[in-house]
Amino acid sequence: MTDPVHGVDVSEKDPRGDRWGARRFSLRGRVTLLAAASVAGAVALVSLGAYLVVRDNLYQQVDDNLLARARAAVESPQVQTELQQVPGAFLASADLQIGQLTVGQKVRLTYPQSGSRPPYGDDEIAVASGDKPFSLRTDPKTDSRVVALPQGAGQAMVLAQSLGPTKRTLNELSVVLFLIGGAGILVAAAAGTAVARAGLRPVDRLTSAAERVATTGDLRPIPVSGDDELARLTQSFNTMLGTVAESQERQRQLVADAGHELRTPLTSLRTNLELLLSASRPGARTLSDEDRADIEADIRGQLDELTQLIGDLVELARQDEPRIEHERVEMVDVVERALDRARRRAGEIEFDVSLQPWVLTGDTSALERAVLNLLDNAVKFSPEGTTVGVRLYPVGDGTAVLEVEDSGPGIADEDLPKVFDRFYRSSEARTLPGSGLGLAIVQHAAQRHGGDVYAGRAPEGGALMTLRLPGAPA
Repeated sequence: MTDPVHGVDVSEKDPRGDRWGARRFSLRGRVTLLAAASVAGAVALVSLGAYLVVRDNLYQQVDDNLLARARAAVESPQVQTELQQVPGAFLASADLQIGQLTVGQKVRLTYPQSGSRPPYGDDEIAVASGDKPFSLRTDPKTDSRVVALPQGAGQAMVLAQSLGPTKRTLNELSVVLFLIGGAGILVAAAAGTAVARAGLRPVDRLTSAAERVATTGDLRPIPVSGDDELARLTQSFNTMLGTVAESQERQRQLVADAGHELRTPLTSLRTNLELLLSASRPGARTLSDEDRADIEADIRGQLDELTQLIGDLVELARQDEPRIEHERVEMVDVVERALDRARRRAGEIEFDVSLQPWVLTGDTSALERAVLNLLDNAVKFSPEGTTVGVRLYPVGDGTAVLEVEDSGPGIADEDLPKVFDRFYRSSEARTLPGSGLGLAIVQHAAQRHGGDVYAGRAPEGGALMTLRLPGAPA
């Protein structure tokens, strides 16, 4: 179908139309509508129930009154008039239609000359004939209730009362109920609007804060007032903002530290390359074979340092990503695989290994990298021909510890609180290869799995690294 105004084909429905329509009808409007609809439903049910109860009571009162007056008319004495004897009830029936029905060779109805003739039919004739004890019905032609009671052989007293006054009362009641119900709905809508406006004010603040974060990146917390569900939602939102701010700060710090650490090897590498290039130009002073070999060795060492640094940065970035899938991890297998890799570059250093089975749920590759970093760190500080101790055992509180003990000089007291900081290197480690990220990766992996890592001194004087992880014996 084509829009006659714009000439655009609008036969296909815009998939965003429903979503936009839902947005146009705000939550405040839905709350108002729900309040009004709830009150409307309650008022309708109450009004209908009240109307039905009052109607039944009014009709029952009409029937009871009519039967009582019919019995009184039957029991009233005969009164002699100028022409005939008539029941005395004829003289006190100004608000009723009353008559005496006689059934013989023909049916005859006697009623006051000043009144109107009551309706009668088969039911009333059956009462006069003695076939029915009484009758009570509504006559549709005259819209009245008609009652007949026997008054002797072949006779019945017939009374009829109009339902018009009763129906007028019911009509007035329905109007009153309608007006009261309408007023209640309007009040409910106004109250719903006020409640929605007050109750959704924290939601408006959350919306403004989310839009502010999306537009400006401002992660300031939102003021919290009250202690209801919306206040808790605001607190949760503030917690999320704090987590995002902390993550951004860690990223900025990582980038700043990485830039600082990359600057030194890159500068040295550039200097060595410029020396080699300048020596190869015509007329330049040539380098001796010894100097060239030293420069090439420096370049290879700097490239290895850059490679390790970049690998560690990639590992940290990968560990910062949220992981959803976890697997069953056998720590003995993890440690043995890390030992196989560490032995290939350990030279003459031996490993004294004692492993007890331990199982947990987590990331196998992250744990293996953490264990390998601990082993490489121990190898780096251990002299040739010494032994690195590796022990894995449970401690009885739902956790197990992996201890890696080296035979090096140990860790100075001032360095103990800082060894797990990113890019931190002690004075003894600055002359050794490394990026300063290995132990930071170990700490990150341990904390991701609900554990931690500690640095201390071994009884023989070397460093003792302890990795604690929750789990269960295999």
